[in-house]
Amino acid sequence: MGVDIELLRQWLNSYDHNKITIGVVASHSSLQILHGARLEGFRTLGIAVGENRRKIYSAFPGADPDEWLMLDSYREMLDHAEWFRENNVIIIPHGSLVEYLGSTNFKSLQVPTFGNRGILHWESSRERQRQWLEKGGCSMPKVIDDPHEIDGPVIVKYAGAKGGEGYFIARDYRDFRRNVNVEQEFTIQEYVLGCRYYLHFFFDPTQTDGFQVQGKGKYAGQNLGRLELMSMDRRDESNVDEFYKLGSLRDLREMSLEPSFVVTGNQPVVLRESLLPRAFEMAEGTVASSFELEEDSRGMIGSFCLETIVTDKLEFRVFEISARIVAGSNPFVGGSPYSDINEPFMSTGRRIARCIKKAIENECLEQILS
Repeated sequence: MGVDIELLRQWLNSYDHNKITIGVVASHSSLQILHGARLEGFRTLGIAVGENRRKIYSAFPGADPDEWLMLDSYREMLDHAEWFRENNVIIIPHGSLVEYLGSTNFKSLQVPTFGNRGILHWESSRERQRQWLEKGGCSMPKVIDDPHEIDGPVIVKYAGAKGGEGYFIARDYRDFRRNVNVEQEFTIQEYVLGCRYYLHFFFDPTQTDGFQVQGKGKYAGQNLGRLELMSMDRRDESNVDEFYKLGSLRDLREMSLEPSFVVTGNQPVVLRESLLPRAFEMAEGTVASSFELEEDSRGMIGSFCLETIVTDKLEFRVFEISARIVAGSNPFVGGSPYSDINEPFMSTGRRIARCIKKAIENECLEQILS
């Protein structure tokens, strides 16, 4: 899955490592990625469809790309692969890139890309996510396979990175049938009451200091690399965040109103400190198990997010993983209460650029790209 390691080495052998350009689709978390790359001394490239998308970046000179590649369709990136390589471009993926390009096209894009594209196979399926996360020691909400068995609050989620669009709550089969789009792939999860926290971690396999992830299975007894907590957020969702002000769910449904879960913004969060050990335990297990997902798996590389609920029993339930930078890290362009402890002004976007910079200096770039 993804690009063969020998092909990646061929590409990197032709790169001028003194003239690396960080390329990113102008959406999602690109402001902090571009800003972070500039702080680390890299040339930057913005990729966009439509002049309006490019224009907004002039409002943020600290993140305005050095160069733009304007396309009629994001799928044209596939046709520009040779141009990207000739210009020493490393692509930084985010959720919008995968959504715009399509997972198959993204995995086959013939350009060096930060992180492990092979992990997308596991992230893109909720069933495979569950195998991975439970193997890593995470507790997860129960899944209901047969909608006729719904006998309490559940949340129905559709596949893909759509910012919560289309998700809905159901109390029974009748609710489910009224709201479901059967033409889309969906998962039915028990609705767990608690506070939702999105934990942004970074795993650097090239570093030998700090909090080291301990390997499992054939990697038992080995240090796999450094794990860092970058930041965490919770999300503003329209319209569910304001829904309760209008009455009970039954009253609202009589008015043909249904709660929706479209993410419109993100708020910074600091977790109760006594919960941090469990947070790191889950993240460490997730990274360690990623190396065992399949034969010769390269495992997790770079940023990832554990999407969690903390119950009133102070127990974590992990309901999803994003194996890349998430938009919830955007409130922390200038650093977070966690990353500032180690180094001020270290955003996730800048941490990606720092990882690439150090890998170039240590001649191990292929370890963090795919």
